[in-house]
This record gives sequence, C-alpha cells and structure tokens, in this order.
Amino acid sequence: MAAGLGVLAPSSAAAGRRVHPGDSIQDAVNYARPGDTITVMPGTYYENVLITKRLTLRGYGARTVIRPPVTAVTPVAPVTPQAPGATGTPVAPGAAQAPAAQPPAKPATSTTPATSGRALACSQADTGICVMGTAEQPVVGVDIRSLTVSGFKRNGIWASYTDRLSVQRVISEKNGTWGIAQERSTRGLFRDNTARDNAESGLFIANTVDREGGATDTLGAVVRRNTLTGNRIGVTVRRVRNLSVYGNELTGNCGGIFVVGDEGEPGAGDMTIRNNRIHENNKFCKGNTRLPDIQGVGIVLTGAEQTVIRSNDIRGNVGASPLSGGILLFKSFVGATNTDNVIRDNVVRDNKPADLANQGTGTGNQFVNNRCASSVPAGMC
Repeated sequence: MAAGLGVLAPSSAAAGRRVHPGDSIQDAVNYARPGDTITVMPGTYYENVLITKRLTLRGYGARTVIRPPVTAVTPVAPVTPQAPGATGTPVAPGAAQAPAAQPPAKPATSTTPATSGRALACSQADTGICVMGTAEQPVVGVDIRSLTVSGFKRNGIWASYTDRLSVQRVISEKNGTWGIAQERSTRGLFRDNTARDNAESGLFIANTVDREGGATDTLGAVVRRNTLTGNRIGVTVRRVRNLSVYGNELTGNCGGIFVVGDEGEPGAGDMTIRNNRIHENNKFCKGNTRLPDIQGVGIVLTGAEQTVIRSNDIRGNVGASPLSGGILLFKSFVGATNTDNVIRDNVVRDNKPADLANQGTGTGNQFVNNRCASSVPAGMC
C-alpha cells in the first residue's frame, strides 16, 4: 500500500528538500547533506546563494527566479541542522508538505557556512549563485538546473575550483558581468541554458580571472545547445584547453564565440567548435583597454592552437570593427600567434568585411572546404 501511495523508504526521503516563497534557499543549502536535492518552488527569491558541497539545486525554469537581495546579507555563525518539521527539512519527492506562509518577498537573512574568505567574498559580491571549492578540495558534482537568475550586479552563476559542475536549463539574464561563468575548474557541463542581455559574456570559461597563467586543461568541459543573445559576447573560452562548444544558437550579441589565449604555457586551444548557428551578432559594444569595439563578430581566435572549427553555420555578422567578420584568426594583443588550427566544412555567408580572415604571423592554420564568398587574404573560399 505504501508503494501504491508513492511513499518512499526513509533513506530515499532524506534526499529531498523543498523551499517555498518566503523561505531561504541558503538555509536549505546550509542544512543539506552532501548529495541532497533541493527543489525551489515557483516564486521570486531575493538572495545570494553559496554552495560549497555536492548537491542538486533545481527549480521550475522561468517560474523560479532568484534576484538580488533588497539589503546586503550579513554572514553570521554557522548553524547545526534544524529539527524535523522546520523550514527546509527533508521531504519525500512527491509527498505533501504544508505550504509556508508567503508574505511579500523579503531580503535573505540566511546564515553562511564556515568556508574560505574567497567563498564569502563571492557570496556577498552581487552574484546570484556561487559554487566555491578550494585548490586543496574542489567541490565535486554540483548540479544546478531549471531556474532563473536575473539582475545581479556581477554574475548570474559563478563557479571556482569545481569538478563536474552541471548547469542545465538555467536562464541567466541582465547581469552586470557574466551570465554563467567558471574558472579553475574541470569537466563542467553547460547545456540547454539561455544567457541573454548580460553585460559581458553569456557563458564564460577561463583558467583564472585574477592573474595571468598558462591554459587550464578542463578535462573535457562541454558547452552544448545553449541559446545566447543580447550579450557582449555569446561564449568566451579564455586560456583553457580540451573542451567542446557545439550545437549552440548565438544571435544578437556583439560577438559570437571568442577563443582567447596568450603567450603562456601550455597554450590555449585543443578544442572543437562545431555545429553552432551564429547569425547576425551585430549589436555594437564599445571597446575597452583589452579589446577594440565589438560588432558583427562570428568566431574569433586569438592566441589559440590546435582548435578545430567545423560544420558551423555563420551568416550575416556585419561590422566595422577590427574583429568583424565570419571566422577570424586575429593577431594577438600580446604577441601570441594562432597556430595549427583547422577551419573546415563551415557555411560562412554574408559576413562583412569578410567571411574568412587570417591575420597575424601564425603557421599551420588550414582553411578547408568552407562555403564562403570572401576571404582575407583572397583565395581561402
């Protein structure tokens, strides 16, 4: 009879927690055991969330929204798990739970677990969700899915020192820096997300952001089937190696995909960019100290090696920036060259000033069997 009613065994029931509007997501995260699933019910939650352990955080897509807190969160001492029946305690998936009172959305006043100063800084730095490990102990197996992070002064989702982070079916929009970003991390999976109208990159994967250094081996990170629109750059992969970017839709950004390296060792590259649809990324973004103006950019490689760009559909990217065009091997700002990259089997049409361009002094770059009309230098189509 218990099975017929959908009641799970106690060991299974302990894996589920629910958060309702008016509750704190951070409290549920703090009290969760490694491996727990936290389900955030439809509603708007005004808080920053810090994750430092393995768990699943999932919502209801556009119906579960995390927005900046009304007032700054002040961390207090760590807490011990609360008694059964309190907010955020385990429930069996599918089991009934008395609804929490739902006053008007309030700023989070949750506790913050004891962790590194770096993690604390991230949790209070105007970022929606921070996933923070350390060099000695990366956080492994965090899964974030089916929720929205919107309007943060810095990032929607930020991860550092993680392994096997999974971010799926997340909407990250209107954030002041990156939509979804990761550094110092390996084997990340970013799939079926929407990153739109973020001030910098919709998706950003880097070795580090606070110092120079050779490229990080991501051990096979995957950026797949995401929709990226209205950002400064759709996808940026900076000083990393060994990953794939495929099946994504990029349109209406200032630039589509940037692969950025420098003179550090090991070099950036050894990646595959394939089967992406990169159309009309013609929004204008003013340049800064690192880059010129950006407009009409399909794919740019600068300081990259052994990267394969194949079977992409790249059309209508038009601008007057030094970076404008369909696929561009750009001369590095720090003297690094593009070497041994392969650009093949792409449809590259109606991009200006050219569909294909090879600048700089790099060697071993191949342009093979691309369907295009114009190239610099001539003869690559």
